[in-house]
Amino acid sequence: MIAHVMRNWRYSVAFALMVSMAVLLMWSVSSKTLAETKASPARKEAQTKPDRARIEKASGKREFRGAWIHTVFQEEYAKMSPAEMRKDFVRKLDFLKKCGINAVIFQVRPEADAWYPSRLEPWSRFLTGKQGSAPQPLWDPMEFLIEECHKRNMEFHAWLNPYRASASGGSAIFAKNHLYQREPGRFVQYGKLIVFDPGIPANRQFICSVIKDIVSRYDVDAIHMDDYFYPYPEKGVEFDDRESFRRYGQGAGWGADQKEDWRRDNVNRLIQEIKHTILDVKPWVRLGVSPFGIYRNKNSTPDGSGSDTGGLQNYKDLYADVLKWVQFGWIDYNIPQIYWEIGHKTADYATLAEWWNRNANGRHLYIGQNVVRTMEMKELREKMEMSRKYSNIGGNCFWPANELLKNTGGIATQLQTNYHRYPALIPAYTRMNPGEPAEVQSLTLKKGEGAYLLEWKSDANIRNPSSANYYVIYRVSDGSPMDLTRPENIIGTTRQTSIRIPFRDGKRQYLYGVTAVNRFHNESPKGVWKRVKP
Repeated sequence: MIAHVMRNWRYSVAFALMVSMAVLLMWSVSSKTLAETKASPARKEAQTKPDRARIEKASGKREFRGAWIHTVFQEEYAKMSPAEMRKDFVRKLDFLKKCGINAVIFQVRPEADAWYPSRLEPWSRFLTGKQGSAPQPLWDPMEFLIEECHKRNMEFHAWLNPYRASASGGSAIFAKNHLYQREPGRFVQYGKLIVFDPGIPANRQFICSVIKDIVSRYDVDAIHMDDYFYPYPEKGVEFDDRESFRRYGQGAGWGADQKEDWRRDNVNRLIQEIKHTILDVKPWVRLGVSPFGIYRNKNSTPDGSGSDTGGLQNYKDLYADVLKWVQFGWIDYNIPQIYWEIGHKTADYATLAEWWNRNANGRHLYIGQNVVRTMEMKELREKMEMSRKYSNIGGNCFWPANELLKNTGGIATQLQTNYHRYPALIPAYTRMNPGEPAEVQSLTLKKGEGAYLLEWKSDANIRNPSSANYYVIYRVSDGSPMDLTRPENIIGTTRQTSIRIPFRDGKRQYLYGVTAVNRFHNESPKGVWKRVKP
């Protein structure tokens, strides 16, 4: 036991040192901009207003509004040509934008495969109909989606299933260049699934190499993983990791009675190493997880700290110690999938929302919403109000995006006309970097046919995550407060340095303001304003 404790202590210290070095690197990359903003009067004024984030949450200006687009078992894509698929993606993104969605979580790796050209893994069968077959003509769906999301100022989160290699069909689905074909001993068959054995260190290294490849080559805003870690247990079926436990568990000092702790440690190490991998490449890219909705039941915790629920548990059944990841900052955001209804006998939505809010530990917390169940139970209003009343819940993510696109139960209509009527900025990740971007410069207004053209300059620099990444345009009536905390004053966001503004009624004067927002969603404090005369 002492050897086990010392080993974990050394590993934690080593990881902490690596993270500290990466954070220092991040700050050194952006030191010029941060130094300038710290020295500015606007920065000092902003520091005297610690409640701005609270005010903007209460007003609805800051809210994560995500949607999951899954590809596993989605057969329609393989029937489309690349041109048809691009058209379909544009249609979906346009509609999600109208619904107020500001982050798209797209499944790019459902079965240790790829929705992008990869030297490490084969093309996905859900893209072309057969694993390993490239789309014809050749194109890059992930690159296209990133560009289209960013055109609409929506984030793109690359969603990977870390361990799952085959969701159905066994080994027959694998392409010739799939890792399973070369090293089947690194995988475990469990029911209908084939998964990477989490206990083999080489598997962690391989998964991290996949993530490093994505983060290095693509302008993703986040890496995302869902609830699939160790597989969901099947009654009477044992997960056969005896050999890896003997070699890498007991061989490293774990006792025969510590197999469950060893499994949790395997997943902990994966999360730590993924976070370290991202920090090494692009420190501004976030790591998010959407775990199963129950961490631990109260009756399963010696101190009674679990939720008052009675369902399957992340900690015991999936070996996912999500709360530890949150506490140690190994993940940047957490989206527990609270897919049950209010009043559910064993997993009450209200109980779980309150529990996760209480255990946010200062990290970003959003709630995963099941659209079909929510709309069938007519609980959208209660759930939206609940997520907004809790101080530590910063938004929602809707499963699946297809139900928004189908307007199931009228959800899209309600989001457009009520809950997402005004735009929202994603809550700022001040723990990653608190620095604000410099204000825009040289704001000009040109009158054209039927519209004004508002243009500006900024310090945008793709190598500096603290510089401007996108811009928020505000409009208030002349004489009204230039209030940046109210979402109804926002007329749009853009990643361009100009925006076309249609003429208004021609009778009133308006003030238009532009602020800069950086990769961490920190906003410049005051904005630059221009008066428009009728």
